[in-house]
Amino acid sequence: MTPDTPTDDEQRTPTDAAGGDGYPTDVLVGPDWVEARLDRFRADAPDLRLLEVDVNASFYEEGHAPGAVGVGWRTDLRSAEAHDILSPAEMTAFLESCGITEETTVVIYGDNRNWFAAHLYWQLAHYGHPDVRIMDGGREYWVEHGYPTTTEPVDPPAVTYGDAPDAPAKPEVRADRTEVRAAIGGDTEFVDVRLPEEFRGEVTKPPGSDEGAMRGGHVPGATNVFWAENVRPSGLFRPPAELADVYESRGITPDDDVIVYCRIGERSSLAWFVLEELLGYDHVRHYDGSWTEWGNMIGVPIEVGEADGGG
Repeated sequence: MTPDTPTDDEQRTPTDAAGGDGYPTDVLVGPDWVEARLDRFRADAPDLRLLEVDVNASFYEEGHAPGAVGVGWRTDLRSAEAHDILSPAEMTAFLESCGITEETTVVIYGDNRNWFAAHLYWQLAHYGHPDVRIMDGGREYWVEHGYPTTTEPVDPPAVTYGDAPDAPAKPEVRADRTEVRAAIGGDTEFVDVRLPEEFRGEVTKPPGSDEGAMRGGHVPGATNVFWAENVRPSGLFRPPAELADVYESRGITPDDDVIVYCRIGERSSLAWFVLEELLGYDHVRHYDGSWTEWGNMIGVPIEVGEADGGG
């Protein structure tokens, strides 16, 4: 048990208010859980750290949960050395800049129903940080339901991340293009969480996006499970039985080998979190290169239109 693992008396009863659907609190906590610990998030002690991850930096400036460290998805979570996720050295520097040690319980939330929070969660899982949790509902739920906010930025204390990773601790949660290509036509289930129009190849990026691909379509044999099917209108994750049905009704079962992808890896991070952490699927990999890589490569197979089982 970590220092902040809730006791039986702290477990939330099942309600619509985030975290009460029976999901494990060591991966998903509700806003009430976070609000009850705001004094500890505001303290310099490194046992708890709250991060708000946004694609738009102005959101944090407009107001955030007290004690939350602001993280820019574009500026803080992309490698400066390559078009890639953070390298081991960059991840260590990032964690230390946020006041996080290897013993810190990290709680993450963000905009767009936690797309970008889930992307950081996945990176931290990849590198093996022991205790990471997402706040259900994300930034929108926190603000829209009247939880406390402040415009005061957080300056985390200086810390050292003990045994800094020199390589991913869990490489099995990530798929690269070579693995994707090798898996086509086999037993692997591909889950494409983009808009149906993207999946069918009618568009190469969502409206308003600035990063697309030369070709439209999807990985051959993929099933389209639109990312929003994972959450309720409020932004909270759907209850376990409903969430399981989203995938099992498409023939994607817990013992399948699964690879999830989207356009740039943020929407599919949410699906990875759902399958891996909330539903406990045995083997889920995230292809974070996603369609901006696959759709721009020469000589790779691409399907357009609906695929068998595609949504």
